[in-house]
Amino acid sequence: MTTFADQAIPYYNTLAAPANLPADVGVINPYQQPEVEHIVSEFYTRFFSDTNPRVFVLGINPGRFGAGVTGISFTTPQNLRRYCGIENDLRDTPELSSRFIYQVVEAFGGAEAFYGQFFLTSLFPLALTKAGKNYNFYDDRGTTEALWPAITETVRTQINFGYNRKVAVSLGRKNETYLRRLNDQQGFFDRIVTLDHPRYILQYKTKDMPMYLERYIATLHECID
Repeated sequence: MTTFADQAIPYYNTLAAPANLPADVGVINPYQQPEVEHIVSEFYTRFFSDTNPRVFVLGINPGRFGAGVTGISFTTPQNLRRYCGIENDLRDTPELSSRFIYQVVEAFGGAEAFYGQFFLTSLFPLALTKAGKNYNFYDDRGTTEALWPAITETVRTQINFGYNRKVAVSLGRKNETYLRRLNDQQGFFDRIVTLDHPRYILQYKTKDMPMYLERYIATLHECID
């Protein structure tokens, strides 16, 4: 029996950075670091050692302070320790999206309950930077088109780990545009639902965070009911 973890671990730990990015766009590949390889192995072994299909929750591409450090989507070193029980010696990093996501994880019942139903991932699996800051694959057309084959292959490969075809969740309204474009081309998912991006919520809608948290939890439950 090949589990989700059996496929995810070698996938992440052999990821290679693309060579066709525009010259001013950088890429961070943490998976070449031995500690991150160990974290990836421990995380997926702990939460994904089964064949249960997950609902895919897809972000844009990782931030340099989240998966760009730990290799785990929307997860900082400190949240990896606190919520997932995975010790590490990585330096704590500030990451708004991770703060909100792990409030969602806790409200859902904790990491084991959440990851038993959902797979947090991104359309492109590696962090991008420009001028030392986070960069999104859709921030310029050249980057989008250069990465589109890799984006397509990322999702195609990951759904083979074990996915719930009926629905996928887009994190971010603009991200939805590109996920729908991909889905129109490839037919990966029957339906796409969209939630506001965690960073947008914490950066611009902090006072309304309880409402957004409720919306997240209600939507996630609808996806698995």
